[in-house]
Amino acid sequence: MLILVTGGAGFIGANFVLDWLAQSDEPVINLDKLTYAGNRDNLSSLEGNDRHQLVVGDIGDTALLTQLLETHQPRAVLNFAAESHVDRSIHGPADFIETNVLGTFRLLEAVRAYWQALPEPRKSAFRFLHVSTDEVYGSLDAGAPAFTEQHQYQPNSPYSASKAASDHLVRAWHHTYGLPVVTTNCSNNYGPYQFPEKLIPLMIANALAGKPLPIYGDGMNIRDWLFVGDHCSAIRRVLDAGQLGETYNIGGWNEKPNLEIVHLICELLDEQRPRSDGASYRSQITYVKDRPGHDRRYAIDARRMEQELGWRPAETFETGIRKTISWYLDNQDWVSRITSGAYREWIDANYSQREGRAA
Repeated sequence: MLILVTGGAGFIGANFVLDWLAQSDEPVINLDKLTYAGNRDNLSSLEGNDRHQLVVGDIGDTALLTQLLETHQPRAVLNFAAESHVDRSIHGPADFIETNVLGTFRLLEAVRAYWQALPEPRKSAFRFLHVSTDEVYGSLDAGAPAFTEQHQYQPNSPYSASKAASDHLVRAWHHTYGLPVVTTNCSNNYGPYQFPEKLIPLMIANALAGKPLPIYGDGMNIRDWLFVGDHCSAIRRVLDAGQLGETYNIGGWNEKPNLEIVHLICELLDEQRPRSDGASYRSQITYVKDRPGHDRRYAIDARRMEQELGWRPAETFETGIRKTISWYLDNQDWVSRITSGAYREWIDANYSQREGRAA
């Protein structure tokens, strides 16, 4: 018995694969396209591990998917593969439609054909788990109740719209064809191996490099923060016990504005890696023009995970952010390798048109 993971060289996918193999003897076939965010270095600790096989390929490649499914006969498919950065979706939405919508469609079709041909009891035991985001729900006003699984979809960016479309496809393949699916919608993840275009790793990398710490707008956009290790444990729990056709919201119970996050990062870096001039990293904070369609607040109500599946996050934000900063400080070689010329060009393209002002 084994599982097939798509997108397992990216941030969340790689953490899941590493976590899975650390806690289970069950092998993993890992399909990843190795685009900018999919990184072999994330899986370097698995070199020589015969329970892990990395296959370089696209979830939109039907022939490859069919071959993998028929050859390896997985008991479950977990779909982490996605274009996932809002800013990139604003600059180039076509890739998000191709991967998140068409790619998910082709993956569903290949899995459906495989599943329909399975004999019992393997057919009844098979699962397709689709990993999605809270951004499909849109933006919340201050004081509004957190997103539940019944919240109306109101995506506001090309990224969230493409993920909403993928969620709808997964739901439709269950109700139309009976495919045994479960979907998870998570809040903002942070932790080791996160590509340094996202808020937390970007702030850490820029701080250490003596660069500005760019804050969109007034810095008061609020997110619920989920340590990636907690997310992995929640996905394992949903795979084991989630009800077919259902959605589970996974959150960290940590609503915080972006500016508070950056202040805390600066304080911890001041403590753990002080600047040579004795100044605080806060002096590097700059405010830049907000991005278009920037949702003001996300918040996840994860009570269903606790009440039905007995899951709660193990990390507070304070413990998780300390672990995250320590990991980046201890893995500067990883950061240096991943922040290539292409990455620098992207950062320049995204922030060069946003004039900054000092905090």
